[in-house]
Amino acid sequence: MPVDIRGCGTALVTPFKRDGSLDEAALRRLVQFQLREGIDFLVPCGTTGENPTLEHDEYLTVVRVAVEEAAGRVPVIAGVGGNNTKKVIENTREVRALDVQGVLAVAPYYNKPTQEGLYQHFKAIAESTDLPVVLYNVPGRTSSNIEPTTVARLSRIANIVAIKEASGSIVQQMEVLNSVEPGFVVLSGDDTFTFPLVALGGQGVVCTTSNQIPAQMCRLTHLLLQGQYDEARRLHFQLLPLMQANFIETNPIPVKAGLAMMGLIEEVYRLPLVPMKPENRAKLEKVMAALGLLERSAAV
Repeated sequence: MPVDIRGCGTALVTPFKRDGSLDEAALRRLVQFQLREGIDFLVPCGTTGENPTLEHDEYLTVVRVAVEEAAGRVPVIAGVGGNNTKKVIENTREVRALDVQGVLAVAPYYNKPTQEGLYQHFKAIAESTDLPVVLYNVPGRTSSNIEPTTVARLSRIANIVAIKEASGSIVQQMEVLNSVEPGFVVLSGDDTFTFPLVALGGQGVVCTTSNQIPAQMCRLTHLLLQGQYDEARRLHFQLLPLMQANFIETNPIPVKAGLAMMGLIEEVYRLPLVPMKPENRAKLEKVMAALGLLERSAAV
């Protein structure tokens, strides 16, 4: 079951209503906005989607809605990750039945497996399914770093096809790029690292900022993939303030605040996430205004 996950994929937020329940209508609007703006693929139920706070039926609903709205136009790569291998395999089986095109599996958190444990965890997931598997390395959240030698081993498993690399280390990313099997896709998991990683041979980004500006983040990624670095560099620095503002507090707090400013969703979080500090909200609003995003709010 091959899948093309090069380019820019959006790590979708999960919209909630004022009463805290899942806002399915807003999710459908958000996915349609992404499709109109030319996104390359969609990643529901990851970190940005507040996955840990979703009830299981909500989780399946979010994935189902993304698949329904995408309608085969772009791949949907569902987040299935967790720190219980058996449960991740069950999640993978369930989203397989919803016709996703792949799964994103984060390194197990809290139980902090060894490198061999990480290898066996991802190997077991891959062997349980015919779906393409994308690894997700984000040690800042998991305290579990998938080291380049382990990524290289995993890249030899046929349906482990890519990694979302968010180690925060360009050196580690270079080592990954230099050690994986031919055809294995390395994606940035940090918006601000998209330029250097793709310039070094990466194939794109799983992006938070593309929730707000999918067309611009897609253009940046495509320019890089085409080797048009001068134009890409100008666009990178134009968009950099928003990429940075989206991480001024814990993701997805700022990006959800920004989407609410654009009129796309209600600004509702589930504990333990809380609204932005007023001074940080003012900084985000200033950045979004400079990019003309507040002016677009009536049209989206």
